[in-house]
Amino acid sequence: MDASSALLPADPAGLLARLHARRAHLPAQGTTVYRAAHTTETGGLLALDVAGSVGILSLYAGLSAEQEAALGAACGVIGLESVYLKRRPREASHAANTEREYLAPLGPLWGEARPELTALEAGVPLLIRPGADLSIGIFTDARAARQWVRTHTPPGGRVLNTFAYTCGFGLSAALAGALSVKNVDLSRKVLAWGQENYALSGLDAPDTDFLYGDVFDWLTRLARRGERFELVILDPPSFARNKHGVWRSEQGYARLLAQAAAVAAPGGQVLALCNHAGMTGAAFEAQLRLGAAQAGRTVSVTASFGAGEDYPGATHLKVRALRLD
Repeated sequence: MDASSALLPADPAGLLARLHARRAHLPAQGTTVYRAAHTTETGGLLALDVAGSVGILSLYAGLSAEQEAALGAACGVIGLESVYLKRRPREASHAANTEREYLAPLGPLWGEARPELTALEAGVPLLIRPGADLSIGIFTDARAARQWVRTHTPPGGRVLNTFAYTCGFGLSAALAGALSVKNVDLSRKVLAWGQENYALSGLDAPDTDFLYGDVFDWLTRLARRGERFELVILDPPSFARNKHGVWRSEQGYARLLAQAAAVAAPGGQVLALCNHAGMTGAAFEAQLRLGAAQAGRTVSVTASFGAGEDYPGATHLKVRALRLD
């Protein structure tokens, strides 16, 4: 991301302080990891996430080193002790692998190094690594979806959490009283991170509950075994490359839902997330209905929502809760 002539707000510290103040109620509610400033509030220039006393500053326009430093210092003015920088490319899936050190510097932009800390979401401790990658261990826009899981997981039910990342959804289901939770991801590293999150809540985390490998392969395998789940969680990337080719949510979600339907119990639920700004809610629901039809299942949408309250005006995230009969 080349430096450009992008203009900083006239008073960046004042702007960030005003926006951060709007989220002051969240820590009092047991949530210390959240979005303090969203792009819709900053003219598309930046976003600021907060995890405890650490800020994670995401830039969506090229800035000079001096401008970046000024923003880091502005974050310090609002009370943060450390600030980490993420430069967000347009094609993150490719650039994140080829320019990782530039896009997500390991050390802080401002303040003391905090390579690891524990923050809270609705009182649940989560392990955050601010400088580890473009992603820090939790996607704050999905907080409402994790809350849905905590309130809708059937007690004693079986849950399948696909594209699990650090297992926030699986942890929510386990805390809600699920009989068993299977977390599936293509990265051993993030699954191990998920086991650490389980341990922070005092939950047993046997290796058999963390399934390494391709989600589509695992869905096929689980279906052949005759395994069924009362809740299946789908949170795929909007774009990815794997051994099957290129995955694009706008073209492939129907197939994913069909495979999920094959392991969903009669009357079971699916929580489907689509994090793709270019895909409308109507197009997303069309994919879901097509997938259910391909699986020979009747589907009804029981809940429809998006990103959390700290993402005003955001339309990128679409969440649909489904019942499959």
